[in-house]
Amino acid sequence: MADFNLDEKMAKVLDHLDSEFQGIRTGRAHPGLVEGVKVDYYGSPMPIKQLANITVPEARMLIIAPFDKGAVKLIEKAILAANIGLTPNVDGNNIRLVVPELTGERRKEFVKMASKAAEEAKIALRNIRRDANDAYKKQEKASEITEDDLKKMLDDAQKTTDKFIAQVDDEFKKKEKEILEK
Repeated sequence: MADFNLDEKMAKVLDHLDSEFQGIRTGRAHPGLVEGVKVDYYGSPMPIKQLANITVPEARMLIIAPFDKGAVKLIEKAILAANIGLTPNVDGNNIRLVVPELTGERRKEFVKMASKAAEEAKIALRNIRRDANDAYKKQEKASEITEDDLKKMLDDAQKTTDKFIAQVDDEFKKKEKEILEK
């Protein structure tokens, strides 16, 4: 009986969702808002987190301190190009980002973005379940497992999928609350 590593694959979907949620603004500063922004650093795209320290000195401010002082302008340009709603202020060798208060309209847009990310995660989970089910059916057809084993494996795959979809819903509710609170 081959193991499809359903839990492991589905956990990766949750990890990805978490990183997607970190990139969605909530009115509070968080390094996740910019650490994935790609900077064209001497011809190769690199995320900011590999080029600089990102700190949160205040609830609504980020400070980016590049390791290479020559990267300041490149990072500033990348943040502007990323269109994340933050305007970089160069302060010597550091870049300050002030996270503005969100308007009600903007909060609704961010909730929609979070909802879309959650829905994509659910689709990915269902696709993993489908792939597992197909693999189990092939095993049964090749007489590697019995019909009873197949039924049990299909039931287990469904239960695992339901468990992870519930986790996605919980994460979305938390993110929605975080976005909407002032």
